[in-house]
This record gives sequence, structure tokens and C-alpha cells, in this order.
Amino acid sequence: MKFGPIPVALAEGAILAHSIGLETGRLRKGTRLGFDDIRNLRAAGLEIVTVARLDADDLHEDDAALAVARALLPDPARAGLALKPVGTGRVNIVAQGPGVLRVDGARINALNAVDPVITVATLRDFMRLDPGSMVATVKIIAYGVARAAVAAASDAGQGGLCLLPPVLRRASLIQTWVDPGMDGRKGQQVTSARLERLGVRLTDTVMVAHQIAPLAQALSQASGDIVLILTGSATSDLHDTAPEALRHAGGQVVHFGMPVDPGNLLFLGQLGGRPVIGLPGCAKSPALNGADWVLERVVCGLDVTAADIMGMGVGGLLKEIPTRPRPRRHGENT
Repeated sequence: MKFGPIPVALAEGAILAHSIGLETGRLRKGTRLGFDDIRNLRAAGLEIVTVARLDADDLHEDDAALAVARALLPDPARAGLALKPVGTGRVNIVAQGPGVLRVDGARINALNAVDPVITVATLRDFMRLDPGSMVATVKIIAYGVARAAVAAASDAGQGGLCLLPPVLRRASLIQTWVDPGMDGRKGQQVTSARLERLGVRLTDTVMVAHQIAPLAQALSQASGDIVLILTGSATSDLHDTAPEALRHAGGQVVHFGMPVDPGNLLFLGQLGGRPVIGLPGCAKSPALNGADWVLERVVCGLDVTAADIMGMGVGGLLKEIPTRPRPRRHGENT
């Protein structure tokens, strides 16, 4: 591609590099200059204009952006994502439904390393998405780029994005009380809202005393595809009330604790082939916490391991939001 100032008289067919205001209206950058455009520029007294001219082996910015975007999503429907219309060298990629985003970071980095004018920006891996959320944007930052570079970038980024949809549809919530006056309404409402964002329905809820036997019985009777436990007293040890109740019900604890704050006191388990999540106390708030990261992945069919949870520490110090009653304090557990 050739870029730079040339005489207006020679600019027909070139791409205007910078917008120009004329009496006949604004001539926008990116316009391929035609006969009337040249006439209007000359009528305005302009003799020089900055343009881009594509070489024979170049692709226009829109064609290049579309080619790269299609490479990222060879089968958009299967990937759960969709391409928005191309324009000004940009194609946005959006989610077709709720789910968890998977980003092949190695492929995206390799794509971005091919040519500085070919760029792809994405959301982070494992991010929960709502329908219509923008997932990524492909942007060609010049008016044209070599076909060979587009082909290399397309090969590098092939299939680099997908959305994992929810596979679990029904959830059970068990809450425990340490004071008979606790009604559990807040915990139920917040948990239901969390699940609804993923298309999951809270099908049964129960409150029991914060003791091993009644909690174990409630676990045995839960009917959901996933079982959530929200205790009236924080789980502070691998052998505390809720983990022990899960074992008494015939289940197992996969992992206790996580390097995410808020959300440290989560535990993950299994019961009869169904996932069980012991929610930390902070899950009574709608603010993002570590339990969200585990819940979202599990609902979308990912096998979350102890190693996965222990690897969440980088980025696990979650941002405070104004609705929190007070900031994190030294020694405070959730």
C-alpha cells in the first residue's frame, strides 16, 4: 500500500486518508474518491490530498477484517458467536446466548504478531457473557494490508474463539440457619438471580439447622442438576459442618478454599455425579466473587479441578464496588 499526499487531479480511485469538510458536505476518511469527489475538492481550492492506494497484492481493510473474523469463527453457530457487519476495517464478534467464553490465547497472540495493522482484541478467557455481549473486535488499522499477511493471520487465529453454553438447567439451594429467626430470603433471591443469568432455574430450596445430620439429609433429597449450599455460619475448615455433611450424604469434597477475594471460603464437591458448591458468605451479595467463577464454569459443562481453583489467584483480587458496605479489611474472612 502506498500512503501520502498527492495532487488532487491524480487522486481518483484512491482512498481518502483524512476527513475533509466541504461546502457540499463532509468527505469522510476511507472514502474511495470518485469523479464528483475530485471535482468538489478542486472547487474548494484544494490542490493536495493525503490518500492511500492499494497495491495489487493488498486487501481493502473491510475485506481483510472480514477474512480474519471468519477465520476466528469458521462455524459461528457452532461456536455460539456471531459476526456483526463489517465497516471501517472493523468486525465485532458478539455472543449468541448466555455462556462462558473460551479464548485460545496462544492463537490470538500469534495472530496479532503477524502484522501490526492486523489486530484482534478479546474479553478474558472464561468470562461469563449475556446474549449480545461483544466478545471481540477485529480491526485493520490501515486502509489496506497485504493478502499474504491476512492469510497468515487467518491461519494463526483459526478457531480461536468459542462460547460454551449452559448444560445444567436446574439447581437446588440448601441454606442453613444458626438462629431460628434467619429466613434466607436474601440468599435465595441473589442466588436465583445469579442462576437466571445463565439460564438455570432454581427448582428447590430448603433451610435447615446448621448441623451435619439435617444438612446431609437435605443434600440427599436435593433434585437439581447442581446443588448449592449457603451456610448461616462460614465454612472455615475442610472438616467444618457443610463439608462433613456432604461426606455423610455419600459425596466427596474436591477442594476447599480459593485464592480469590472475596470468595476465599468456597468448597467444591460431588454427590451422585452432580456438582456441589459450598458458597462463601459473600455470595449473599450480587457483587462478583470467586464463587461466580466456579459456578459459571460448572454450569457450562467444564470440569473444574482443584488445580483450576488454585490457579485463579492472578487477577483474583476482585475490584471493590460502591455497594459493598465496607472495604476488605486485614484478617476479614468470606
